[in-house]
Amino acid sequence: MLIKIPSDIPSSEITSRSTYMDRRKFIAGAALAAGAYLGRRFATDTIVEAGAKLTGIVKSQVSTTEKPNSLKDISNYNNYYEFSTDKYEPNGLAAKFRTRPWTVSVEGLVAKPKKLDIDDIMKLAPLEERIYRFRCVEGWSMVIPWVGFPFSALIKQAEPLGKAKFVAFESILAPDQMPGQRRDILTWPYVEGLRMDEAMHPLSILAVGIYDELLPNVDGAPVRLVVPWKYGFKSIKALVKIKFVERMPPTAWNRMASNEYGFYSNVNPKVDHPRWSQAKERRIGEFFKRETLMLNGYGDQVASLYSGMDLRKDF
Repeated sequence: MLIKIPSDIPSSEITSRSTYMDRRKFIAGAALAAGAYLGRRFATDTIVEAGAKLTGIVKSQVSTTEKPNSLKDISNYNNYYEFSTDKYEPNGLAAKFRTRPWTVSVEGLVAKPKKLDIDDIMKLAPLEERIYRFRCVEGWSMVIPWVGFPFSALIKQAEPLGKAKFVAFESILAPDQMPGQRRDILTWPYVEGLRMDEAMHPLSILAVGIYDELLPNVDGAPVRLVVPWKYGFKSIKALVKIKFVERMPPTAWNRMASNEYGFYSNVNPKVDHPRWSQAKERRIGEFFKRETLMLNGYGDQVASLYSGMDLRKDF
C-alpha cells in the first residue's frame, strides 16, 4: 500500500487554507452564539472550556532551554492522519472529538492489569512541564512544553513480569469521529512500541497537556506518549491500550513501509530517509533550516540504550 501525501490527493479533496480558516471563524462564531465551545464534547454532553487550565504543574529540570513554539503553532500544524493528511485540517476536524469517557487498558505480561479512567491517569504522578524538542520525520520540528509525567510511573504500578521485554501501544479506533480512518492510509488502529528500557527511561512521558492547558484534541488528547529522542510518529496519540509483551510488536509505519520506517526510529541525521535527507530540519516559525541533532539532542541521556547497536541497520 502506498501512503498518500498531499501531492497524491486530488485538489477536490483538499480544503484550501483560506477556505479552512474562514470555515473555522464561522464555526467558532456559531458556537459562541449558541453558548458552546467547539472543544472536547464528552459523551455525557459535558463541554470542557477552551484552554481548560491544569494546576499544580512542576517545572521540570530536564527541559530544554530553547524557546517553545506558540500554542497556535503547536495546535495548527500537525500530522494526524486519523483526521487528515493535510497539516492544517486536523485542528478543525478534531474539534468535536470525544475524549470523555475515556479508558486506557493496561494488560499483557503484568502482575496488575488494570483499566484506568483518564482522570485516574492524571493522578498517577505529579504533573510536570517538560519542554522537549519534537522532530518530524518529514523534516520539520518544534519545541513543545508538554505537561505530563514519566511513563515509568504507570509501568511500576502495573508490575511487568520478567518476560516483558517490550511495550505495545494502541490508539483509539473511531472512524465515526476520525475521517482519516475511513481511508486505507494506514492499517487502523494506529499501533506503536518501545523496548522496555526505552519505555522506562526518565525522558519518556505520558502527556495530558501543553503549556498549562489540557492537551488539545489535535495534539493527541486526552493522553499520548512522548519520546523526545525519536521521530514524532513514535509518540502515539489518543492512547487506549498499553500491553506488555515478550516480542517486538508491530508498529503502524513499519508495517506500512518497513524499508522507510524502522522499529527504533531514533533521530539520526546520518541515516537518510529513502526519499529525503534527514541532515537538516525546519523549525516551525523559522525561515532557515538548522542542523539536525543526533538523537534530537538527547544523546547524553539516551545513547547508552543503544550501545553496541548499528544505528544504520537498527534504524
